[in-house]
Amino acid sequence: MAEVQTNTQSLGEMSQRFIEFIMMQAQNAALFLGQIPNPQTGKGEVNLELAKMFIDQLAMIQEKTRGNLTNEETAVIKNTLSNLQMAFVEVSKESREGKTEPAPAPEPESAEPAAETPEPPATPQSESESRKKFTKSYGA
Repeated sequence: MAEVQTNTQSLGEMSQRFIEFIMMQAQNAALFLGQIPNPQTGKGEVNLELAKMFIDQLAMIQEKTRGNLTNEETAVIKNTLSNLQMAFVEVSKESREGKTEPAPAPEPESAEPAAETPEPPATPQSESESRKKFTKSYGA
């Protein structure tokens, strides 16, 4: 009897984690649809390509998990996906009409030869440091 209760609890935890995963994907899509301000700039920025990628991933998850989800999980993914798809259509329409600003493109590499730059960029070092800061261990 105790084993059944443990399994039920872990299924509930798994369901909650699945819903959290769907919400994280949705937040990423909303960020790139300009609905959530960019944490670095404080402004909403539109990147339809990345937004579409996250929306397509949610659609793939919905298709691959069809028939294996609880009613709550099914409702969450269905509603989230339809809301994001509608927002994508609206933002892409506004983007074509010139009402929204696209996300700033990364600055292109300079055309100067590499020999003129004596020091390598410090970015790879700081990236590895930030990775070290945010690693998470789930036990030994």
